[in-house]
Amino acid sequence: MAGRRRIASGSVTIEPNSTRIAYYSMEIAIDDSLPSFSGGLGVLAGDHLRAAADRGLPAVGLSLLYRHGFFRQSLEAGEQHEAPVEWSAARRLERLGVRVAVEVGGRRVSIGAWRTAVQGVDGAEVPVYFLDTDVAENAAEDRSITDRLYVSDPAVRLSQEAVLGLGGPLMLDTLGHSSVKVHHLNEGHGSLVAVALLALGRSPRNPSEDIAGGLSGATTGDLDAVRSRCVFTTHTPVAAGHDRFDRATAETVLGRPLLDRLGGLGCLEPDGTLNMTLLGMRSAATVNAVSQRHREVTQRMFPHQPVDSVTNGVHSVTWAAPATASLFDRFLPGWRRDSQQLRYAASIPVADLGDAHRVSKEALCANVRRRSAAALRPEVLTIGIARRFAAYKRNDLVLSDLERLRAISELGPIQIVFAGKAHPRDTEAKAMVRRVASVADSADGSAGLTVAFVEDYGMELGRLLCAGSDVWLNTPAPPNEASGTSGMKAALNGVPSLSTLDGWWLEGWIEGVTGWAVPDSDPDDAADRLYRVLEETVVPTYYKDPGALVSVGRQAIALNASFFSAHRMVDEYTRRAYREPLSR
Repeated sequence: MAGRRRIASGSVTIEPNSTRIAYYSMEIAIDDSLPSFSGGLGVLAGDHLRAAADRGLPAVGLSLLYRHGFFRQSLEAGEQHEAPVEWSAARRLERLGVRVAVEVGGRRVSIGAWRTAVQGVDGAEVPVYFLDTDVAENAAEDRSITDRLYVSDPAVRLSQEAVLGLGGPLMLDTLGHSSVKVHHLNEGHGSLVAVALLALGRSPRNPSEDIAGGLSGATTGDLDAVRSRCVFTTHTPVAAGHDRFDRATAETVLGRPLLDRLGGLGCLEPDGTLNMTLLGMRSAATVNAVSQRHREVTQRMFPHQPVDSVTNGVHSVTWAAPATASLFDRFLPGWRRDSQQLRYAASIPVADLGDAHRVSKEALCANVRRRSAAALRPEVLTIGIARRFAAYKRNDLVLSDLERLRAISELGPIQIVFAGKAHPRDTEAKAMVRRVASVADSADGSAGLTVAFVEDYGMELGRLLCAGSDVWLNTPAPPNEASGTSGMKAALNGVPSLSTLDGWWLEGWIEGVTGWAVPDSDPDDAADRLYRVLEETVVPTYYKDPGALVSVGRQAIALNASFFSAHRMVDEYTRRAYREPLSR
């Protein structure tokens, strides 16, 4: 299907044969109406593609279509409950009349595709394809492979990764994107891309017939040629976050011939476990972590693999609240095309920034009142905490000593807004949600402390929270934070961070200038140190010198938002990872 294709949204004609960069991700967040994502990884992927469109890069995105999404979250008596997401792909995407096939579990599985596009500031578009196994010719068990994101069944999960990694390059080739030079694997979920590329190189007419054969017959030159075209990004310093499949599962899904040949690439552990991160690293010429600290941690985890770093960034136009965007349009013209213009935020009067923040804060308070029982007040110091719930993230650290927190609130009332989902099988994280919900039920503001938990965290709620909070709180246990991007979105809206020194904050933190650190050399003392910063700095500043807090937020825009942007991130990838393959 080479030739000209017009994206459904329609303003720019896409030339498939001009595509040079393919970006593979298990999830890509476009907006809440397309709930085929769960959180940070997908949001980062969406921001990456939006920035690529802004830069006019000849790129394409690939993910899977999850008809039941991740899940809808609700709280009943403090317990998190999950329900399938009800949405219509046909109303949101363009169905393409194409099929490719791969072998999964010894069966031939057909894969269809849906399409949308993200549009850049000057009208350039990056197409995004969602692969789908719910097609008529598949058996029932295969139609359900792409039903739900991050399922717990390892065989289904590896089947999904086979659809993305083996099927993705075949789909691009079928759609006419045969000129791709760079294949960017966003996490280990797409590591099988290299195997598909080898098969395409050896049997371009019918590569799906012998994926394993394509690998078995590959020469050192073939492997080096594929590696030279692949970029691999790892996103987690937590061992449990790296996808690993035991020998029996991997053999069942991929077949013994392919698994044995993958062992030749050095991606099987001594007991035969298939490590998808190792596969991605062994298959790529460029391997990067997503912050400088994350690079150090990853290098220790994989000492024989050279690891670089490209610190994450956020797409400024997507995450700036309406009031923030209007302010930037007035004082920083050109920021939409070049986020480095935010470096000049000192030109924004403190009073104007304060007025814009009040608009965003009132919008947040109104939204929380509609979605929870909490009656937030715009005049009260508001602390935002919105992230995936996981033990190492310690979302509830600020609630460790309620008596002390209530004592601090005597200096001035405090309201804390939580949002975030726990994985359905993560009992520890669900217990954390339960603890926060319990406190929210009792902290109703009568003693100066209000706690709210807002259900079903998504992109729109995230935008409201990052812009409407007065301080952004993030307290992961170091060194478990790969990067984090919520604080970057807050900084973009003039909201300073209060965070432990990990991930991106090690690069963005200037004490008292862009925000504040929570010293955390002793985990047992972390809550005490957090309370000290609240008691001695944040609460007094908010109530006694509010202009000073707005000034810190303005410096966060100038020093944090101008650098931790998706524009800078994509520019770095282009210079350091994409340029050499693109020049061939």
